[in-house]
Amino acid sequence: MEIINTIVGTPLGYLMWLCYKLFSDYGVAIIFFTLLTKVIMFPISLLVQKNSIKMVKMKPELDALRYQYIDDQDAFVDAQAALYKREKYSPMAGVWPLLLQLPIIFGLIDVVYKPLKHLLHMPADVINAFTAKAGEILGVTDLGSSPQLRVVELLSNPDNIPKFMDLQNSLSGVDVASAIDSIRSVHMNFLGINLAQTPNIAVLNILILVPILAGLSALVMCVIQNRINVLQIEQSKLSQWGMTIFMIAFSTYFAFIVPAGVGLYWMWGNLFSIGVMFLVNKIYDPKKYIDYEALEDLKRQTAANKERTKRNKKLARKYYKAFCKPENMEKMKLMFYAEGGGYYKYFASIIEALLAKSKLKIHYVTSDPEDPILETKEERIIPYYVDETRLISLMMKVEAKMVVMTTPDLEKYHIKRSKVRKDVEYVYVDHGCSSLNLTYRTGAFDYFDTIFAVSETQAAEIRAIEKLRGTPEKKIVNVGYGLLDNMIAAYNASEKVENEKKTILIAPSWQYDNIMDSCLDDMVESLYDSGYRIVIRPHPQYVRRFPLKIKEVLNKYKDRFSKDFVIETDFSSNVTVYTADLLITDWSAISFEFSFTTNKPTLFVNTKMKVVNKAYKKIDIVPFDISARDQVGRSIEKEEVHNIASVAKELLENQSAYAAQIESLKNAYFFNLGHSGEVGADYIIGRLTKKKKSKPENSTSQPADAH
Repeated sequence: MEIINTIVGTPLGYLMWLCYKLFSDYGVAIIFFTLLTKVIMFPISLLVQKNSIKMVKMKPELDALRYQYIDDQDAFVDAQAALYKREKYSPMAGVWPLLLQLPIIFGLIDVVYKPLKHLLHMPADVINAFTAKAGEILGVTDLGSSPQLRVVELLSNPDNIPKFMDLQNSLSGVDVASAIDSIRSVHMNFLGINLAQTPNIAVLNILILVPILAGLSALVMCVIQNRINVLQIEQSKLSQWGMTIFMIAFSTYFAFIVPAGVGLYWMWGNLFSIGVMFLVNKIYDPKKYIDYEALEDLKRQTAANKERTKRNKKLARKYYKAFCKPENMEKMKLMFYAEGGGYYKYFASIIEALLAKSKLKIHYVTSDPEDPILETKEERIIPYYVDETRLISLMMKVEAKMVVMTTPDLEKYHIKRSKVRKDVEYVYVDHGCSSLNLTYRTGAFDYFDTIFAVSETQAAEIRAIEKLRGTPEKKIVNVGYGLLDNMIAAYNASEKVENEKKTILIAPSWQYDNIMDSCLDDMVESLYDSGYRIVIRPHPQYVRRFPLKIKEVLNKYKDRFSKDFVIETDFSSNVTVYTADLLITDWSAISFEFSFTTNKPTLFVNTKMKVVNKAYKKIDIVPFDISARDQVGRSIEKEEVHNIASVAKELLENQSAYAAQIESLKNAYFFNLGHSGEVGADYIIGRLTKKKKSKPENSTSQPADAH
């Protein structure tokens, strides 16, 4: 504390001395001193304003990154740092006013407590002599934290002047009488309030006005701040008033524990802050930098989502009761679980084969209240909707003999194995044809009993992961990829029309460093100038999570919109995907779906690869996501996109060669191409008809084949 008093208190003392000399009124001097500190700190206030505007602009993107990397904190931190760097945002900028305010307050307290040092600039030996004499007069050895104030107080009484005149004998070369006159000239009263004294709630006198006015000043400042401060206006009413109440309470309490002079500084500091807010808003008007219309749209969407969630609770309660009926649980053999409405397509071929080959009833649980499955007319599909609050308990109560799902990380997060029946067979169906080692978290499949493998590579990865982690072997069923089977069938049945102009589809992923964020402009310029028809189709999650970015892209290219330049944000149809002549992407799974369905090549841009499993190199199998890139097309570096038109031309000119190459890879890679659904259904039927009917066993232990 003494260091702060020396480093900060001394220069502030000179500033206070200047103010006191100008006005000869201690209270007015403090008010002017407060104004000067605001002037000195104004550049910091401007920096905070600019920083706050950046934060509001970034908030939607930052929220999306939190969602995008919800399971990978390290990746989120990296993406957040990159975002801050791109926007030149400083996380510390908002802290600087507080960091500077604290030493100013401590320094000001030192100035108030030591008027002989800071206002009169008396030598240390003279000050020590006067404070020692004050202790002698009062009959104490310790004058507390404010000995200099006690000197001023004693000398305000003329009767004590002779007692201090005795110091002339010990202070040679010092005019003690002149020093006494200087001390007596210090008047620390302002409007009848002694600014050297500390208010006391137990003593009702005029000093009590200082804490009351400090609290009122905080109220006025917060009310205005909630209306004009770039950050505060984005807060909820609850947050705004929570902060207001805190500031009133803090300002009032603070003014009770410091001398009234410091309380006066705090009160006027709050009031001057209002002027600072108006001034920085004038210089850096948030409306010039922030798309408030788009932010309001986001708020409306958020409010609508909350209202929808509230309504869905009632729906979920109804389905939950139906699912948990004892007679329903006893008869249930087979259950499918889907995270959302878009996941049925991964089960479709299996479910269709089950309906055709068996009399099994399919209990289908979805976490999407708008999942079309809830409106199914198929009597043997019994759908349920479960919300997040009931999902954990529902999954723990499952009594079905088999649960089929595309959700990894069973038992690790919110989806648990049944605690009622330990012999439930959990089957994993992949919702992609990529590497199970690269694109899923470590241990994502440890608690599954059975894996429906898409390919020999996936099967080999599972066995290598088991060996690496020391987990028991699971059943691996060589099934294939049902979604691809259905896509190929639909494509082959569709009418093929040659495009008038070669059409290039740009369909990036939505991961960090994707094409939309890193190199879209250079890519578009190269392709546009070469006369291609361009269709940009951002990832659905990118459109959903980054609406401000999408709006920015739409505004940037609006002058080019025509039949030959399209940006699609409606994903209700895949027509564009399969009528394009060439796909350009980064690491999106659409590449394999496009190329393996149409036998047309894909041009990959090597943006930063999304690696979910940081330890993927511990097994000696090259992920399909990497090895297949230069088999279904060609990959280039981001730095080469300015020349992407020539690479696209080469791929288009060699389409027939690539078609043969892709067809060969497809047939070699996928199990049971064209009839994977039947294989998956046969396994399920075989398992459920061969299993002996047994009573559910109550157990909280893990299954024997799970780690």
